[in-house]
Amino acid sequence: MQVKNAIETKLTAGLSPSRLDIEDQSHRHQGHAGAHPEGESHFHVTIVSAAFEGKSAVARQRLVYDLLAEELRSRVHALSLTTLTPAEASARATLNR
Repeated sequence: MQVKNAIETKLTAGLSPSRLDIEDQSHRHQGHAGAHPEGESHFHVTIVSAAFEGKSAVARQRLVYDLLAEELRSRVHALSLTTLTPAEASARATLNR
């Protein structure tokens, strides 16, 4: 879980999230371009951070991509993101009750 740990460390340090979920989805992409037999090439990240306040979806993604530039250049083939402010996360939780 070397790549997942690097993602967690960098996003925690850079965005101080109140929630960070990192799902390795590599098993869903076996045999596809960019997939590594040992995994850790395709991820979905859900991150809730006050650092996203007032930022567009594109600006939020750029923040994450900038923090993970090394991983995206080398090992990570695909990264899907859910980026929320604490208020947005709270509103979603209320809707899902």
